[in-house]
Amino acid sequence: MKYSVYLILLMVFSSTTNFVFSQNKTRSKTTLPVIPIAMDAYRQWDKWPQQRIGARAYMRSTYDRTGGGSDAGNFLFMNQHDHNVTLDLAGSGVFYFFRTNHWHGSPWHFVVDGQDYTVSETATANPVDAKKNITKSSFIPANAFPQPLCWTWEITKGSDLIWTPMPFNDSFRIAYARTCYGTGYYIYHLYSNKNNLSQPINSWNMNTAPDADVIELLNRSGTDIAPQNISVKRGTLKLNNEQLLIANINRKSSVVRALKFVIPMAKAEALEQLRLQVTWDERATPSIDVPLSLFFGAGTFYNRENKEYLVKGFPINVRFDYQKQVVELACYYPMPFFRSAKFELNEIVPSGTEISYEIRYEPLQMPIHQSSYFHATYKDIPKPEMGRELCFLDTKGIEGVDNWSGSFVGTSFIFSHQANLYTLEGDPRFFFDDSKTPQAQGTGTEEWCGGGDYWGGENMTLPLAGHPCGASEKGKAKNEKDLIQSAYRFLLADLMPFGKRAVITFEHSENVSQDHYKAVTYWYGLPAASLIKTDSLDVGDIPAEQAHHYNAPAASKVDTITSRYEWGQHTFPGGAWGYDVRKVPGYAEKIGKEIFPAHSEYGRYHRDVSEFTIRVDPKNVGVLLRRTLDYSFPNQRAEVFVAPVHPGSKETGAWEKIGIWYLAGSNTCMYSRPPGELDARTHIVKTSNRRFRDDEFLIPEHISKGQSYLRIRIRFLPGNQMLYPGHPFPKETAWSELKYDVFSYVIPYYKP
Repeated sequence: MKYSVYLILLMVFSSTTNFVFSQNKTRSKTTLPVIPIAMDAYRQWDKWPQQRIGARAYMRSTYDRTGGGSDAGNFLFMNQHDHNVTLDLAGSGVFYFFRTNHWHGSPWHFVVDGQDYTVSETATANPVDAKKNITKSSFIPANAFPQPLCWTWEITKGSDLIWTPMPFNDSFRIAYARTCYGTGYYIYHLYSNKNNLSQPINSWNMNTAPDADVIELLNRSGTDIAPQNISVKRGTLKLNNEQLLIANINRKSSVVRALKFVIPMAKAEALEQLRLQVTWDERATPSIDVPLSLFFGAGTFYNRENKEYLVKGFPINVRFDYQKQVVELACYYPMPFFRSAKFELNEIVPSGTEISYEIRYEPLQMPIHQSSYFHATYKDIPKPEMGRELCFLDTKGIEGVDNWSGSFVGTSFIFSHQANLYTLEGDPRFFFDDSKTPQAQGTGTEEWCGGGDYWGGENMTLPLAGHPCGASEKGKAKNEKDLIQSAYRFLLADLMPFGKRAVITFEHSENVSQDHYKAVTYWYGLPAASLIKTDSLDVGDIPAEQAHHYNAPAASKVDTITSRYEWGQHTFPGGAWGYDVRKVPGYAEKIGKEIFPAHSEYGRYHRDVSEFTIRVDPKNVGVLLRRTLDYSFPNQRAEVFVAPVHPGSKETGAWEKIGIWYLAGSNTCMYSRPPGELDARTHIVKTSNRRFRDDEFLIPEHISKGQSYLRIRIRFLPGNQMLYPGHPFPKETAWSELKYDVFSYVIPYYKP
């Protein structure tokens, strides 16, 4: 059969996606926005709302692959005794965030483009007595990891945190020298278009200190960081009505740079549940509709230790001025609007209390299609359902819109009203653009918010993470407000872009807490997609293979696999942290009940070459290729080549190598939890019953733009990585192909 006939079959097969192109004929033809990366991601914080088209964020961790609660000591594989690998990447990007529990795992190896940098922490030399004998801890070398970019357990109350950006061109690896309590999670970005970044990606060098202007900027957290000499609305409100209009600003393409309130200290707790509502451009519903205290990062305005700062964040803070007897609330997330902005307070209990406000704004310097609205979405979960994930945000359907493009930039939430810290065992799992595998998988709730071991029950506040509220235990609470436990996490350089949908969940299958949760999720979104699905290939479906001219001479026969994705425990747990489960109503009846039942998928695998043709939007500015695979094949690595296809032509254009597609590890991993800090690692092999995974690869616009079809060639690269020295993985590595979904990046079109 001639190649042109295959193209006809492909066009018929893909006809279901035609509506996508017809709906986007009016998309903007302007150029892509330049993405601020590395240190620019901090210094250009005014571009927080900007679309990150072609950027993908991933959060990997030492989570328990079997779905249980053992989130420490899990390693992808082990090499020499001091190289126990937790993260292994191929490609080009920026590593933005690193977190471990205390100093555990130190010395750490950061292997950047083949250069091995050893990083340690003060407690490394004598970890047994560290908590007792060390009064001030720091990273080594200190000049590479200064405050306020980096913090150790002494300040965070339980974790070591690094926000120093580490760019890499070809590869990036993290290995722990020690394995006792080796836990961590990490955030990095990959980019489809290197020419669309604010600076070249130059390999990180540990001997170069972070830029002084960024350190100075983050040191201003807690102060007014917004521009001063811009338009402003100020005033005083008397709370005599259930609803009050604060301000209505009518102005073309502007951005709010500061939203501030001053409330009487004596009335702060009484006012914390006031509902702040902000509506952009006369949309049908507010994009911000939240309780006042939670919006400003705290579950309550009760200040148990009479600190100056309850929240000393970079974008948000709560400051107590004891001289003036007022509480100052400030938000510096940039908030664009294109016609109007309406600010209101609702659910007021009339009292005659006076509060003051200030709103500063200036002209917006970016086009509408490059910008996005700021949202603060509130979710009240009075009684979480056992075994069901806590969903803090699903953008689908928000404000009556299914497709949103933008970035997830933070959370502020109450996780207990009973000073209960055992609710913190749930892992963060964030899903973007309908992936079935979370692009972000963490190790626990307090880890997400910068702590460790439940912060030891203590409170702390940092520029981008904190635990501002809550007594260490119920018996030590000073009053009812002191029982409220809350935490926050703000994302700046490590924000998480999405092209059509974001789903932010926290695991609730490991613990059985039914504490009352309240959450605010901060995100930027434009009501238009920047990522559209344009094709799909089910490998193993013969008509689909023919339509896509799938060719893999050495591939296996079609194989059917029955398994699961990694969504936590697949049956309801038989035990839980910190609970006598017999006292939890309805718990006993749920033990052993399936939460995530197995299902079947089919596909092929090979150790040679596969080729297929995909359909893309000719107006694309890059392509995201998502593969569903069998993760029982370890360390899958392949070269990816792309060639343009001209409709009606038998031949493809010139092949171009785009990069290496690599997924480290498998559903079999190493577990090591030696009894002592300095004890040698153990070699415990763990295999989960979760073999399905979605993985992504980015194709740059220089080869895809203007094309309707692309030819993909996957050339498998063999490897000899051992599970641990002398012991191979249970399976030989291979390239697994169950399904390919194709997404085209486009410039979103939105007319307010």
